[in-house]
Amino acid sequence: MAAMAAPPPAEPPVPPGRRRPSLLSVEPLLFLATVSVGLQGPLATQYLWDRLGAEHGYSDRNSTDSTGCGNDNATADPLRQEVEALVSHWNLYINLGGFFVSLFSVTLFGPWSDSVGRRPALILPTAGMALQTAIYLLVMYLELHVAFFLLGRILSSLTGDYNLILASCFSYVADTSERRARTFRVAILEACLGTAGMVASIGGGQWRKAQGYINPFWLAFAASLAATLYAAFFLRESMKQKKAAKLFTLSHYKAVYRLYTAPEHPSSRWKLALYSLAFFLIVTVHFGAKDLYVLYELGFPLCWTSDLIGYGSAASYLAYLSSLAGLRLLQLCLEDTWVAEIGLISNIAGLVVISLATTTPLMFTGYGILFLSMAATPVIRSKLSKLVSGTEQGALFASVGCVQGLCSLVATGVFNSLYPATLHFMRGFPFLFGAIILLIPAAILGWIQIWDSKHDYNHFQEASLSPTKD
Repeated sequence: MAAMAAPPPAEPPVPPGRRRPSLLSVEPLLFLATVSVGLQGPLATQYLWDRLGAEHGYSDRNSTDSTGCGNDNATADPLRQEVEALVSHWNLYINLGGFFVSLFSVTLFGPWSDSVGRRPALILPTAGMALQTAIYLLVMYLELHVAFFLLGRILSSLTGDYNLILASCFSYVADTSERRARTFRVAILEACLGTAGMVASIGGGQWRKAQGYINPFWLAFAASLAATLYAAFFLRESMKQKKAAKLFTLSHYKAVYRLYTAPEHPSSRWKLALYSLAFFLIVTVHFGAKDLYVLYELGFPLCWTSDLIGYGSAASYLAYLSSLAGLRLLQLCLEDTWVAEIGLISNIAGLVVISLATTTPLMFTGYGILFLSMAATPVIRSKLSKLVSGTEQGALFASVGCVQGLCSLVATGVFNSLYPATLHFMRGFPFLFGAIILLIPAAILGWIQIWDSKHDYNHFQEASLSPTKD
């Protein structure tokens, strides 16, 4: 008689009065972290504008109540141009400093989490974000030099910054979801990004207008601190088998390198590269268009006021939620890749309409057509996660986080340079340019799906024609 398998060891009893953390949902943490980031970004830029403008004798506080078309003398004011240049330079220093430091920290902590678990890789960056917000508050209270903004960003980037939070959250979902349901779980995470961004952009702007900068930054600090506490005390670890691992070792960087050079399956190498390229192009267009929406709406002939800009921002963020609902419905009858293709068609069509928008109804029509525009990125993240083993999810999403950081830099440089250069013949040309770029990832996804279908069909034919043994 075969020996019966020994039952798994029972977990130690929980002492009375104490409850073991049992929440297996990372969405609240990502929501809180995104609210914090969404509040800090635009408010920090506006603070730099007011602070540097006051130091150089220029005040433009009434500009927020204008229609956006203003007068031509304001744009030609040399003092205004000097302040604009200073704010642009400091934003560039802060973003570049954060990107290059986090490039090394994310690819260090991400693979490390494949061994020690996801919770440490969530506690560190959320605590770093809380430290960054505390430094920003000190700058405002004590009127320190704005260079301390750069210091706060670098300290946050040393702990992984927001990119590590994204990488760890998506790794967490990959650990806890079945392959069939992974795309939808990833889409839920991206819907959290949109919802939090909408809350932060609309609420933060109105709050700053009513009470200044300090109180909104206290909310950003509270949100990042709450995310830290949630990860430390309430979130259950998603890794089933953890092991001790050194942190400061080159093996973590080698793990990211091996993903693309020596994957588990030979065909995974070029699929990883092509999916990463498609992701890079889609997110770059998304970031680039988002950077220009407000500027486009302020100018002639739209000349939107601040309330219309707020409604437009809300409409752009609603695409995250409508894409989640559309993805769920389309998955009932279509494979994930074709859902992504429909999402890209929605994105392309919406950008084309926006590029031609000369009236408010047409601009909102463009926003409406974008209702499925965010369906492609969760599909690509899910496809990428299925190409690697369970012990490589942290390394994979760390590399994806670095790609996303690079997208932000490239989008800012390309689209913000393209907009003034094309004003003389077509104000909406950057959006049309983005729509043309999206044809490339659409072709990549379609080609991979067709190749996979042919490969599976040939494999099925070989198996059916091979002789069977009795």
